Amino acid sequence: MKKRIPDGNGLSFRLAGMACMLSVLLAAGCGQKKTEQSAPRDFPSVTVPGIYADDREGALEYLAEHFWDDFTDTSAVFPCDTSIVNGVKKEDVEQAFADFVGVLQSIGFPQAKKAVSRLFDKAFSCEEADTASNVFETVTGLAERYLYDPNSPLRNEDLYAVYAGRMSECSGIPAEKRSVYAYDVRMCSLNSIGTPAADFAFSDAAGGMHSLYGIDAEYTLLFFSNPGCHACEDIIRVLGEQLSVGSLIASGRLAVVNVYIDEDLTAWYDYMSIYPDDWYNGYDPNGIIRSDVLYNVRAIPSLYVLDRDKTVLMKDAPDQRVFSFLASLSSGQ
Repeated sequence: MKKRIPDGNGLSFRLAGMACMLSVLLAAGCGQKKTEQSAPRDFPSVTVPGIYADDREGALEYLAEHFWDDFTDTSAVFPCDTSIVNGVKKEDVEQAFADFVGVLQSIGFPQAKKAVSRLFDKAFSCEEADTASNVFETVTGLAERYLYDPNSPLRNEDLYAVYAGRMSECSGIPAEKRSVYAYDVRMCSLNSIGTPAADFAFSDAAGGMHSLYGIDAEYTLLFFSNPGCHACEDIIRVLGEQLSVGSLIASGRLAVVNVYIDEDLTAWYDYMSIYPDDWYNGYDPNGIIRSDVLYNVRAIPSLYVLDRDKTVLMKDAPDQRVFSFLASLSSGQ
């Protein structure tokens, strides 16, 4: 079982706005051919063909597919060291990756999956062309940090599983590392977006038993929390004070299932007063969730959004993304 990372261990992520993500040049031509150079260069921008001028979705899909083409072009030689990756400052490559993930979030999953797999191919081609290149290791590190780290506001296990899957099958990677990536893929496969969430039983404070699939609501917010978790307290406050969740619950549009998966029931009972009475507040009496059999709860808090049929709409989603979804429900959208 993986050790869950406690809240408060946040990393610093530089998030670019959508305007930056979409600052691409619409033209019929291609990027300029690169030549050998020693000074750092800007991260190469993507030139989107003019045929997408009135097709925002198509432009985003093209951008995602070709985002890394010029950066990973092996026909030219660029410096690589601890601060420069294929001629681009390392911090600029990281910013580009954050922008790339933003684009992925704006397109359909099949297209995003294709773009992530293509990124692996492009990065590995740099490794094959020059084993001294630091492109592959840099991109792999960024994929793990931005898509899989529990503290990343851009995390997406389903997209990370695509990259990890390619790593687990790559003969150029040591077998012991491939097995680690294969394990990650198995964990990421639990409760993937678009699949039915795993059912489980939980007990309330009075000893009554409930099941996830026994909850009747248009949407279910599945909230794995711990007593004493400050990030959990913040989520509870926002849900109650800013998002009018109570009215959504009263109308039958939403149910909140707040589950404690650890063993210190004394602490959980002591914390009961902070949980809203109109939530389903319970604990996992069988310890099945923390065994990583049904859910891959790598950090607390962890939020899932399910539809009426308990199909996963959001999986271990960053809280701001969940808040935006609930706000849209509150506004009647």
